[in-house]
Amino acid sequence: MSLNFLVQLKGNLPVAATKQHYNTMQNLPIKLYRAAQVRELDRIAIQERGIPGFELMSRAGAEVFQQIKKQWPDARSVAVFCGSGNNAGDGYIVAGLALVAGLDVYVYAVSEPEKLRGDALTAYQHYQGTVLPFQSEQAVNADVLVDALLGTGLDRPVTGLYAEAIQTINAQSSPVIAVDIPSGLNADTGNAMGCAVKADCTVTFIGLKQGLFTGQAAEYCGEICFAQLGIPDDVFSGLEAAATRVVKTPLPRRDRYAHKGNCGHVLIVGGELGFSGAAKMAGEAALRVGSGLVSIATRAGHSGLMNLNRPELMSHGVESAEQLIALLAKVDVIVVGPGLGQSDWAKSLLNAAISSGKPMVVDADGLNLLAAAPTAKPNWILTPHPGEAARLLKCSTADIQQDRFAAALSVQARYGGVVVLKGSGTLIASEHQLAVSNTGNPGMASGGMGDVLSGVIAGLLAQGLSLPDAAQQGVYNHGLAADLAVAKDGERGLLAGDLMPYLRQLVN
Repeated sequence: MSLNFLVQLKGNLPVAATKQHYNTMQNLPIKLYRAAQVRELDRIAIQERGIPGFELMSRAGAEVFQQIKKQWPDARSVAVFCGSGNNAGDGYIVAGLALVAGLDVYVYAVSEPEKLRGDALTAYQHYQGTVLPFQSEQAVNADVLVDALLGTGLDRPVTGLYAEAIQTINAQSSPVIAVDIPSGLNADTGNAMGCAVKADCTVTFIGLKQGLFTGQAAEYCGEICFAQLGIPDDVFSGLEAAATRVVKTPLPRRDRYAHKGNCGHVLIVGGELGFSGAAKMAGEAALRVGSGLVSIATRAGHSGLMNLNRPELMSHGVESAEQLIALLAKVDVIVVGPGLGQSDWAKSLLNAAISSGKPMVVDADGLNLLAAAPTAKPNWILTPHPGEAARLLKCSTADIQQDRFAAALSVQARYGGVVVLKGSGTLIASEHQLAVSNTGNPGMASGGMGDVLSGVIAGLLAQGLSLPDAAQQGVYNHGLAADLAVAKDGERGLLAGDLMPYLRQLVN
């Protein structure tokens, strides 16, 4: 895909900013780590490879200052907010570099700097400027604010003077750059711990923290920049990443003699009376990503109307499991759930689909029925939103969102196959892999988006992609289609059907 095709993905961003965003994301590493893993990488670099800790801290501070100069070249003043740990040491390095460069520098310390330890204390002692104790309702006037308050070790809600400092930073109109992670954001879950700094840019070090890419992180991180700080690549070889980022992978080239029978047959099972649109959107999405044939098994009362505006869909009135069985024998992939309902009819169709042994995508009411009668299968893809995941695990939605990584892995362990936990930073969990996709936008908060996703994944699965690949590429392209769809008219009012033309472009 050419970059020109991506430059208008964010409707409220100028083209240059969008191009920079996608360049940055493409340049980020694939591997993601938990905070404890990054601390271990830091330890190995210092203790086993002999890189002095203060040298790494100096490199980190230099990377942040370089980003300030790059992104805000006209800035003449910076305000640096420092806490009590190594994050503060990075902040003092930034302040010192800004001072040498001739900028006006204001450093506000939430903790007494003389009580710092180790390399952070050394960084403070090297700083030649004035340090002011942070006070409640602190007046701040600077072109750029630097958040060096709290690092990745945060494990409890932010309170007291730290919370007030975060509120002060967020109240300013000046741009904010966060050191390693926005203060208050949990590095493992992506959740704000009571409150968190809303940064315009986050410069993170050594290894990408998984919490920067899911949960509430998108609201706080801004543009994510990465610096490995000169740590050799082989330091990472002995530590398995906790997750990976999904990147776009081109679909295999089609043979010039391909025909519809080579490209897979998808069957959509759903569409209770009054909910026919869900099954229809799923079916069209499967066609738009290249499935050769798509059939719909739905209520006989409206089956004749299902393909009025999309005659390529083959619609069948099905009122019993026995009628469905004949269709199941002809298809390659089944989608169960869009508009299905939870009646006895719905239950019988789900059970028949499961008994067929065919690869499946289970969504919406298919998931709700599965939660009521749990079973595990290796060849299906489950696509729950947090509420559906909560029903599958017999817990609350808040429990799911508290640690989305753990939740996705738990659903996969209980039900098998591949699990797609939808939301900001959608997670794709399989038996041996956990991946995060970061395409998409808040305009997708409208009915039918999940139905389209189920059709996209099924269409890719029918064309020969593996379950994990179909799920990952389906999620990625589904979100990217939404990004393209909002480029001109913005996020509010985006409809699930608006994604269709962009899906076709993306799979080509």
